[in-house]
Amino acid sequence: MDALENIMTRRSVRHFLDKPIPDEAVETILRAGMAGPSCVNARDWSFLVTRDPVIMNQMADANGRPADPLKRAALGILVLGDLERAFKPAPDYWVIDGAIAAQNMILAAHALGIGSVWLGTWPQMDRVNRQREAFCLPDTVIPHSVIAFGYPDTGAEKNSPAPPKPDDIPAAPPKDTPPQNMEKGAFEPGRIHVDRW
Repeated sequence: MDALENIMTRRSVRHFLDKPIPDEAVETILRAGMAGPSCVNARDWSFLVTRDPVIMNQMADANGRPADPLKRAALGILVLGDLERAFKPAPDYWVIDGAIAAQNMILAAHALGIGSVWLGTWPQMDRVNRQREAFCLPDTVIPHSVIAFGYPDTGAEKNSPAPPKPDDIPAAPPKDTPPQNMEKGAFEPGRIHVDRW
């Protein structure tokens, strides 16, 4: 699948099969999140990653009823903004940087055949505060959004709207060498927190 087809055919998936996501796929998803641009390359995000159903339920409850798909997911990622790393003259770029990371992870998952749904947290401060309390986050770390990932349950999804057809997507230019945005040091395992901060 080329990049434009990936973008145009992605859709939110709220029903998942009871099937684990391999470690390699999880790492690819996280690498994609870290490969996106950020203001002055601040890379002012972190990710709280869990496969634990108890923790995913806790994460879903903190975000409210719209986050119920997380309770059926194979993987949950809480996208976090890190104000200690944010661009000091304009720290609110963390919000955009987190959104870019989230979108990259969602698109990477789609390319791997893994469904996802983005579940907003910030700027609803009740959700922000509940996530912060649930995971004992420092004051400088702000919950941005939650993403539920899993292999789509196509039977349960059949009542959902069909994905858009890529008929109007312009032809991709010829492929020579794929662009590489994974320069040395782009992947930062220290920005990943498993099951807790």
